[in-house]
Amino acid sequence: MFHPSTERLIDYWRSKAVNAAMPARAAVNPADFLDLLPQVFILGRDAKGRYPVRLAGGFVADLHARDLRGEDALGFWALSHRLEVKSALEVARRRGEPVVITADIRAIGAPSVGMEVLLAPMTGADGQADRFLGLYQPIAMIQRLMGRPASDLGVRRIQALGPANEEAPRLRLATLHGRRIA
Repeated sequence: MFHPSTERLIDYWRSKAVNAAMPARAAVNPADFLDLLPQVFILGRDAKGRYPVRLAGGFVADLHARDLRGEDALGFWALSHRLEVKSALEVARRRGEPVVITADIRAIGAPSVGMEVLLAPMTGADGQADRFLGLYQPIAMIQRLMGRPASDLGVRRIQALGPANEEAPRLRLATLHGRRIA
């Protein structure tokens, strides 16, 4: 069970899917979830395995205390978690299903704050899965950060979702570029 805002955006994403395929970026209308826009972001995916931020809502930019456009989203995560997050993005893209990462927002000199990070794949104009609709949904009091910017995000749990938002079966062996990672 996720935060109601996370569930709402997953349901919206599913409603835009055609013939059980992931939705096209052009089918997603931000006016359909205006109240969530500050927490919403869109990632691209380039051939080099980077995930540049294409668009970031005000809450997302404020949390990181900078304009995020063009930055590789993997850089938001602690170095020790980047491969895990990249693998989750690739699994979501290949399966055509969203993934929710339960994370910790870490800031220097402040206690961490829990957050759900939704990453839902979308297709671009060429039909390739090269975009992600994202959401930052705090699950604890954001005021605990005392106005400090996020230094990084840490992974607590990654949940790949199936068609009915149930957790997908866990992989027993995973490789990336021929290297075993899990």
